Amino acid sequence: MAVSTALFDLTGQVALLTGASKGMGEAMAMGLAEHGSKVVVSSRKLDQCEITAAKINEQVGEERAIAIACNIGYKDQLQALVDETRERLGPIDTLVANAGVNPYYGSMSDIPDEAFDKIMGSNVRSNHWLCQMVAPDMLAKGRGSIMVTSSTGAFAGSEVLGTYNISKLADIALVRNLALEWGPKGVRVNAICPGLVRTEFARALWDNPEAAQRVNEQTPLRRLGEADDFKGVVVYLASDASAFMTGQAVTLCGGTNMYR
Repeated sequence: MAVSTALFDLTGQVALLTGASKGMGEAMAMGLAEHGSKVVVSSRKLDQCEITAAKINEQVGEERAIAIACNIGYKDQLQALVDETRERLGPIDTLVANAGVNPYYGSMSDIPDEAFDKIMGSNVRSNHWLCQMVAPDMLAKGRGSIMVTSSTGAFAGSEVLGTYNISKLADIALVRNLALEWGPKGVRVNAICPGLVRTEFARALWDNPEAAQRVNEQTPLRRLGEADDFKGVVVYLASDASAFMTGQAVTLCGGTNMYR
């Protein structure tokens, strides 16, 4: 007897992803496309988005991914991203708000106001804007899935990533509030909380002997996360397989935060 995979079938759906030209975002876009979704690959650099979209289309064997450039720090660019997605692919079924910034590494006592504002603006306010922009499509259909990339950093303080961690905890609060507001209309909103993942964005945190030792001693799975580890969770959250899950902070960390 063949096992049905209909629970994970995303055929005909439209997914919009920010921060999707490389790393985790690229892997998540690939996973959604492999399960039938049409995907928008978005980041600041159009050429990189086009390379990633071409890679996805080659993998799935048809033109299912498109590239649209967008700097999430600007509300008008976010609106243009949503508008172009609708014009080219149709109403949005899935949003993965994966883009984020961290321009400062050090004590909160020394962080410039500009860096604080950029972190909070890009990592929290821009996600709020984007969720509000795509929600009408989902509310009209009575179904939809929104994912916001948070971090295990949300669960603890940090001597060097304090403001970033604050922004990621705020993302979880944003998710919970939107899940509460939109749940009665069938729209689900969840956070994805990665641990330490081997991507360029996090290179400063993993590409050193101390980090390697910490992984080997303190991570139950004894390895760093890889971008492809996030393909499964994004397909799960986008699909009917997670139909009763909303308002959650789904943690993928190799076991470092198993008690959260």
